[in-house]
Amino acid sequence: MKRELAMQSALFDPSRPVTQLHWGGGTPTFLSHDEMIELMAATREHFHLVPGERAEYSIEVDPREASAQTIALLRELGFNRLSLGVQDFDPRVQRAVNRIQPRAMTETVLHAAREHGFKSVSVDLIYGLPHQSVESFSRTLDAIISLKTDRVSVFGYAHMPTLFKMQRQIDASALPSSAVRLVILERVIERMNEAGYVYIGMDHFALPGDELARAHEAGTLQRNFQGYSTHADCELIGIGASSIGKVGDVYAQNARDLPDYAAAIDAGRLAIARGVRLSADDALRCDVIMRLMCGGELRFDDVAHAHGIEFPAAFADELARLAPMAGDGLIHLSRDAIRVLPAGRMLVRNVASVFDRYIGRAPCSASRGPSERRCIGAGAHFVSAARISYLAGLE
Repeated sequence: MKRELAMQSALFDPSRPVTQLHWGGGTPTFLSHDEMIELMAATREHFHLVPGERAEYSIEVDPREASAQTIALLRELGFNRLSLGVQDFDPRVQRAVNRIQPRAMTETVLHAAREHGFKSVSVDLIYGLPHQSVESFSRTLDAIISLKTDRVSVFGYAHMPTLFKMQRQIDASALPSSAVRLVILERVIERMNEAGYVYIGMDHFALPGDELARAHEAGTLQRNFQGYSTHADCELIGIGASSIGKVGDVYAQNARDLPDYAAAIDAGRLAIARGVRLSADDALRCDVIMRLMCGGELRFDDVAHAHGIEFPAAFADELARLAPMAGDGLIHLSRDAIRVLPAGRMLVRNVASVFDRYIGRAPCSASRGPSERRCIGAGAHFVSAARISYLAGLE
């Protein structure tokens, strides 16, 4: 990874500031303290990391692998935001997914983060796990609310054992039904709102004073691979296996498998395996999707002025497909705007996906003509700009 940092930094102006840094993609706290110190030193060597209040440096933490001493070290290294993986406090659910994590363990890490001055602490929950019910997940919600974390993310579990080997150990018959999952999500929104959290969108909540809530109120909210963000249009440099970056109008993803990633870096080349360059239509659709997912409203004139189009004519098919959602009370559809209603906020993925023209399309091939979008990287698979820029949203 240090070699990749050096190769990537050579492509950028060394004085260009890095305002956001995120260590994630699993559990970076499995690294030893010495390894974390070494990696951060290499990052600072090759990139200009801004200091102080302008910095927004976050890390995903597994409370089972992070002591109070680890949290103190992370703060010394410059991290000022933590994301704690919890999933569920219910012991039966924890046993079913092989993640035993008593509440006291999570509280220890949370208290250490507050003691060492972390600006924001987020907790990640997952609904749709084996043996979960509305009642059991409500108890977990109550526990999280009592801890008053700055942000809460509640993700839906996607059971795909053919893709993820670890999921093959999960008893599919114990998974809650789609109907139960929907009621759980409704309960999440209800309880978080009652507790004073701002519903940012889809699966994110934040206390009113948090930067994410302020960005939501100001209309400056954005969304990237890590979820909702307070920074608009930042260049995103992906480092490590499977990471995704965005520079200008190009999205690129590193090799997913560690051996393929390591082989590329050892050969002295970037490990990019696939990517896309946005066309004007891609940029238009990304803008539409962003406005819906982050602001919950899309004014046709705003998009028309930004992209030089006549919205009703350009998206006549999409507007027709949205009509049933309007009939179901999920959105309000008028002659000049789309507004996501409260009942539709939990299903905003479905609303936004109507504008992704690549859903269900086949991968690109050599037979595509020069007017088609081109893949970037040898052996790359075609991924739409809307899909790749919202992997955490529409999937």
